[in-house]
Amino acid sequence: MIKTLCRTLKSENIMCGYLYFYVHFIIEVVCFFYLSRITENSHFIWLIPFVYDSIAFVPQGLIGYLADKFPKLNVGVIGVMLTVLSYAIYCFLDLNVYISLIILSLGNACIHISGALGTLKSSRGKLSHPAIFVGGGSFGVITGRLLARTKLNAAFMIPLAMSMIPFIFLAKEYIPKDATKTEFDYATLNLNPFIIVLLATLVVIVRGYMGYGIPTSWNKTTLQTVMLFFTMGIGKCLGGILSDAFGIRKVGLLSVILAIPFLIIGDDLMFISLFGVMLFSMTMAITLGIIASVYKENPGLAFGFTTIGLFLGTAPIFFISITNKVANSVMIIVLSLMCAYILSTLLKRGEKND
Repeated sequence: MIKTLCRTLKSENIMCGYLYFYVHFIIEVVCFFYLSRITENSHFIWLIPFVYDSIAFVPQGLIGYLADKFPKLNVGVIGVMLTVLSYAIYCFLDLNVYISLIILSLGNACIHISGALGTLKSSRGKLSHPAIFVGGGSFGVITGRLLARTKLNAAFMIPLAMSMIPFIFLAKEYIPKDATKTEFDYATLNLNPFIIVLLATLVVIVRGYMGYGIPTSWNKTTLQTVMLFFTMGIGKCLGGILSDAFGIRKVGLLSVILAIPFLIIGDDLMFISLFGVMLFSMTMAITLGIIASVYKENPGLAFGFTTIGLFLGTAPIFFISITNKVANSVMIIVLSLMCAYILSTLLKRGEKND
């Protein structure tokens, strides 16, 4: 088992995933430092993160589609420039905060697509590369929030954002020159492609809600919040790594089903809850692999479906909250079993996948 995991972590061009892990980490540090600072004294605390999520997540499908059609367009560098511009406006110009917020959100979207394109094209059909890239975001979110509590000058985020540029250019060296499409082949051929994407996106929606909407009454301290986000990040990385090592179908079904009891009884028990969150977070790489199997020639668009699903899953949390433990338990069981059934239906059988 250990040897299998080691081989997976040394697979071809996986350095692209590690480089974009840093890029994703930094963009989330920069974005959540900003969000934490501007919401501190806001009368509309819920509105600012909602606007950010809607602009950072929803347009990624369109940005990804354009990046697929115009491969010479370096959306990563564009994203860095937008991020720097947003901070320049925020730090040095007396303008409405929503101007810099919108620009920052678009910068985040562009950088996400850059990472998706780089890791999906370089991976030769492996899930570890994009999973490691995506996992970096959770670590960045909590780091940005923590830094915002310090007296650190916001202008420091400008050179930090600029540090992403060499990593973006380095990552391009690991993308094969002949990579006009991806090599993912995880989705069953028995269903209409539109149905496959729709159902896989539904699993993403559930994952988005599970990540932020499930009850965690144990989460009362900064350290516990840090552990929650770190667990999410580890789960996202492991979803791809374990799928490559032991089969996507096996990992996908087991992670969802095994997560159920831990999510139900973990409301007051931190380590039980964290294990459930980690298991369910593994589905990120799996749903991406399914959608990328449908859109082989449009990896940017494929990734965009996952971010739209993530937004749809987290959006209700801004407006409603289910606090009844029985209702939450029933919801966790029903939604988890539904996701397990969807994954069992969508994932192709075969030696590679099992």
